[in-house]
Formats: sequence, C-alpha cells, structure tokens
Amino acid sequence: MPRCAWAGGDPLYIDYHDTEWGFPERDSKALYAKLVLDGFQAGLAWITILRKREGFRRAFDGLDPDRIAAWGEPEVLRCLADPGIVRHRGKIEAAIGNARAWQRIEAGQGFSGFLWDFVDGVPVQNAWRTMADVPAETPSSQAMSKALKQAGFRFCGPTIVYAFMQAVGMVNDHVVDCPQHRQVQTF
Repeated sequence: MPRCAWAGGDPLYIDYHDTEWGFPERDSKALYAKLVLDGFQAGLAWITILRKREGFRRAFDGLDPDRIAAWGEPEVLRCLADPGIVRHRGKIEAAIGNARAWQRIEAGQGFSGFLWDFVDGVPVQNAWRTMADVPAETPSSQAMSKALKQAGFRFCGPTIVYAFMQAVGMVNDHVVDCPQHRQVQTF
C-alpha cells in the first residue's frame, strides 16, 4: 500500500509521515511547539522546517513556552543570527508572544483542552482518496484560527491551523490507501 504522496522519497519526510504526522498529540507543550513550527513554515515548504527542527529546538530552549515567554530583544537578536533556524524577526517575535498567550490559556482550561475542543476531543476521521481531495482549511480550522488570534497568537491563519490539525492528529488526513490511515485510527 502506498503512503501519502506528499511524503515523497526523502527519508526524513518518510519517517515524519510514518511516525508523527497524524498521530494524536495531547501534550500542551508539544502542541505549542508544533504550532510555532507551523507558523515558521508560512511561505516555506514543511521539509525546510523539518530539516531545521533540531536547530529550532536548540535555539528556542527546547521549544518550551514557559522559557520562551520570558524572552526579550537579546534572544530575538541571538535567533536572528542563528543559521540553524528560519531567521525572520516577525516569526521569532510571534513565537515569544505565542508563548505568553499559551501561558494564559494553559493557566485556564489548558492549551490541549482549548485546541481539542474544536474537534469535540476526538480526531476527525476523514476518508480522502487522493491528496487533491484534502481541503486547505475547514470551518473548524477557521474557528480555531480566530480563537487563537483572539487569545493573542500570530502566524496562525486557517491554512496554517489546518496543517497543524493534520499534523497533531486532530484530523486523520492520511489517504485511505495509506497504511497510517488505519494506524492513526487506533489512537
């Protein structure tokens, strides 16, 4: 059975597809980290971010929102000089602001619960035949994007949010012929 076509032949992409993409994630800090990386992807290919993911983890204190929330201009300047990440001031500053917004939500209902409420706490099981059938955004990604922006998040438009929802298993968008389609249904 073929895997989803977007995984292509790059071993890094294949491993990501087979072991991470679409598997439900409920850890609040892991969800923050993934949303930040998806924000850095804006205008770029995901493989670019995937290749730099370790650089992001190193540069961004393990992508720990509690640590990033305390950052200021010195950390922004350090990141802008780091070739191991995407050096974009707006995205770096957004990661800091997003960490602060994460803290506010986490202190209330919890970030994981906040996000998973958009799919009633259960992954949406789609049955797409081809990647061409998969939408770029949905009403739930539009609603999540709006709520995140109202909470103070940036770089979280409905298309970015839908890619995030796919990646963290809120929606199962593996095509039906992909072996992972059935596998992620068991989580």
